[in-house]
Amino acid sequence: MKDLLSDQFQNKVDEVLVRHASILDILTKYDQAAANVNRAVVKSITNCGCVSIESDQSEIPSEIEYSEMKIYTKTHITGELCPICKEKIEEEMGNSLFYLAALCNHLDLNLYDALVKEYNKLTTLGKYTLY
Repeated sequence: MKDLLSDQFQNKVDEVLVRHASILDILTKYDQAAANVNRAVVKSITNCGCVSIESDQSEIPSEIEYSEMKIYTKTHITGELCPICKEKIEEEMGNSLFYLAALCNHLDLNLYDALVKEYNKLTTLGKYTLY
């Protein structure tokens, strides 16, 4: 059974999208929305300072199993998003999802189906997906 929320979201996007209905508009707005997510994350670091980046090379021992690698990898993020930054990043992610759903609508694709296919690939291939 398809996920009702995903389908409702995709249908609502189709209903309200009027101004940027061209596939070209949608592609460029989707790209811009992704850039806005990146900018909001960077601003939480550079302007607000609620999170910071401490980057150095992860030291991964050569004799460990692949399943143990996650223990030695780092996100390089320290701190926690403040409520304002969290809200802004979620807003920008929502815009990105909006244009992703619009792109799906224009190409006659189902967002939930894409999600399920990716999930199944991850489940089937597991660590061999190598993301």
